[in-house]
Amino acid sequence: MPLQDPPWLTRVRSMVTRADEITAQMNQPEVATNGALMTRLSRELGELEKIAKPFREYEQISAQLAESHQLVADGSDPELQQLAQAEIPVLEARRQRLIEALQERLVTGDEASIHSIILEIRAGTGGDEAALFAADLLNMYTAYAARKGFKVEPLSISPSELGGVREAILNITGEEVYLHYRFEAGGHRVQRVPKTETQGRIHTSAATVAVLPEPEDIAIDIDWEKDVVEHVSRAGGPGGQNVNKVSSAIKLEHLPTGITVSMRDEKSQHKNRAKARRVLLSRVYEHFQQQQAKKIASERRSMVGSGDRSDRIRTYNFPQNRVTDHRINKDVYDLPRILEGDLDEFLTELHDRDLKLRLEAL
Repeated sequence: MPLQDPPWLTRVRSMVTRADEITAQMNQPEVATNGALMTRLSRELGELEKIAKPFREYEQISAQLAESHQLVADGSDPELQQLAQAEIPVLEARRQRLIEALQERLVTGDEASIHSIILEIRAGTGGDEAALFAADLLNMYTAYAARKGFKVEPLSISPSELGGVREAILNITGEEVYLHYRFEAGGHRVQRVPKTETQGRIHTSAATVAVLPEPEDIAIDIDWEKDVVEHVSRAGGPGGQNVNKVSSAIKLEHLPTGITVSMRDEKSQHKNRAKARRVLLSRVYEHFQQQQAKKIASERRSMVGSGDRSDRIRTYNFPQNRVTDHRINKDVYDLPRILEGDLDEFLTELHDRDLKLRLEAL
């Protein structure tokens, strides 16, 4: 009986065909001398090869498996038949692993190709305690990035008086970084006795986290002259005479969406403008992504990592030394370890659940 390919494999084959087309295109002299085109094609080919490579191995293993089945069915050479019979379970196991790898790459490929994100943390209800909790989250995500070898660039940090953080905006870059942070979007809640509490009462505070893919400039069309209004002002606050006297603070307003971004961390107007544009690009990109997502059936709301900021995705309970992820009903009784950036225990289960839901939709 011939081996049956999964029906979704036709989509993989089309991606492999595109990889072959790009390879042939890059070998053409007129393309090889076009630096910008070669860069774009090389980037696209690099992403496609992540699924093309296991697919080629899958085809090779499938051919070997079909040959082994044929030798067993033929039966003309008992010795070869015996060898083929022993080889079949090994080949079948390798083929199944490759199918699973191809499935995962197929449903997460677009997200796996995102190697730069904007991570935004904002203190919610709870006053100074919420700002202290936001600072804890900032340290947690920075420590997680260090564990994974990601690069963290603070774009904007707004500290509170007691050492907390009202708002933090980070740029985090690295291989498949979005896959690592995508499930952190949403509402985070903390339960603990604040340092300012004299009667030992437990307070509940909150912070929100947004995880935005940072697109390349070509991913969305923003006309910086027509679509964006720029406001320039003095930065104000601490920082010396330059901050107070030079108009370095930048506020950008994207007219089609009404989205605004303010940046005042740098003394240089040019640097603030560059940072503000990066954040605006990501927010506009997210805006259109959300619009598209609303058109999808309501069942998508049940997917892990929907990014709805009103969702309470995780609770950090200090008196019980417990962290609870409400999406998978998982408790971990080692809160300090989690706050030190050891998030893999949660993220692995969230990834597996999300993958299962996506595969069911194939």
